[in-house]
Amino acid sequence: MLKKTLYLLLCSCLAGHLVTAQKLKESKPNVILFLVDDMGVMDTSVPFLTNKDGTIQKYPLNNWYRTPNMQKLANMGTRFSTFYAQSVCSPTRISILTGQNATRHKTTQWINPELNNRGEFGPENWQWQGIEKSHHYTLPQLIKANGYETIFIGKAHLGSLNSHAENPLNLGFNFNIGGSAWGSPGSYYGTENYTNKKKKNSVPHLEHYHNTDTFLTEALTREANKKITEAVAENKPFFLEMSHYAVHRPFMFDERFKPNYDSVEYSQDAFKYATLVEGMDKSLGDILNHLEALGIAENTLILFVGDNGSDAPIGNPHDVASSSPLRGKKGTHFEGGTRVPFIAAWAKTDADNKWQKQIPILKGTVQQSVGTVMDIYPTILDILNIETPKDYTIDGYSLREVLTQEKTSDRIPEFLMHFPHEHRSSYFTSYRFGDWKLIYHYFPEMNPSHVRYELYNLLNDPYESVNQYKKEPKVLEDMMALMIQKLETEEALFPIDKMGLEAKPFLKI
Repeated sequence: MLKKTLYLLLCSCLAGHLVTAQKLKESKPNVILFLVDDMGVMDTSVPFLTNKDGTIQKYPLNNWYRTPNMQKLANMGTRFSTFYAQSVCSPTRISILTGQNATRHKTTQWINPELNNRGEFGPENWQWQGIEKSHHYTLPQLIKANGYETIFIGKAHLGSLNSHAENPLNLGFNFNIGGSAWGSPGSYYGTENYTNKKKKNSVPHLEHYHNTDTFLTEALTREANKKITEAVAENKPFFLEMSHYAVHRPFMFDERFKPNYDSVEYSQDAFKYATLVEGMDKSLGDILNHLEALGIAENTLILFVGDNGSDAPIGNPHDVASSSPLRGKKGTHFEGGTRVPFIAAWAKTDADNKWQKQIPILKGTVQQSVGTVMDIYPTILDILNIETPKDYTIDGYSLREVLTQEKTSDRIPEFLMHFPHEHRSSYFTSYRFGDWKLIYHYFPEMNPSHVRYELYNLLNDPYESVNQYKKEPKVLEDMMALMIQKLETEEALFPIDKMGLEAKPFLKI
């Protein structure tokens, strides 16, 4: 009798969700921004890179990682072969929520929660406390104002301790689970309460999972699915930022996936990193399955993206290593430091769905246009038919047209990455325009391997192996002029030299 009663209750709840889901399909589409920490373009079994002819190319690292749910998502939608983020996390995360380049919003370095980590020669007045209350219209604020439930799950790292931006609730989210000023978890293990006792960076709001075997990625996924269920029950469309701490350090085994890898092929830390990647992929799959069970997958748009280049513990940061065949990794000025995966897809394709008729994202395609993290803000607003405030400057462009049509963008590829701080690469600006990429080093004397100018033709030399600044002086001159103009337009802050003066870029051969 008890089993029959429970069965009837389950059927009743499911029927209620399906009726609500049908109502939601007639109202507004849901949006999930699936953001992965430190995941570069090669940290996946899904190939993103293409050759000159636009043909997808698979490389050895694609055979090392296992991401079947990313592949499922890519098959249902469009992936970009060239998608740029900032080279470290906080600048990217703020660019996503503001639509502005880091040069403009002034958070140009990762945020140390407790102090100004500008570096010895960095600008004093860079925005190290994160998003300011009076300067931005954030993406969740605008979406929330249009009747959406706004949910934040996972890593925030959007502001320092005691700042306005420390808590995502201050930025337009109705719910925050896991988000704080810290950029890495103390531990991924529930048995350690997601805390490193020697540090302060515990993950908040997950006490229910303390002293259990629940891996952090799994705990956050469960919380995300709970909030999705609640939104559906309340008949509210939702915007979810599913912002995983994975695959950021500390590198720890996700034991569920340890049998899938051979530790002999790479280092022990690389072995751990691969299990973190697969755990993230399982999270994606679990959310996709939950959306389908609730009957809202056809009505839910997924945008999958990494926040900076790979930090996989493979090889030297400035060589061809963890982003192979690209050069460099997180924190560097090379392509491997700024290229990230990006996929846009409906969670389940349905040609008869009202919203998919209006926004028919191409299935199984690889887009050759260049995209950037600044494009996420206007793309979501465009798809949801929400206007950008007229008195607000954004640096991104809506990708709606290139996601729904068999064409590349008419825009000339352009991306400015301004980094007046210390990291693996220090005090530089990189600028892509068309096929050319310029890297300007403010203090080349600090690194014997650097010259002031690096110039690469990414069409002919995507691996940045031949510096052409001496061979192509006219191109260098033109690129420097364009870069300086862009820096001025975005009101860049520059490093401070040993004389206490701004070290502005100049051309001298």
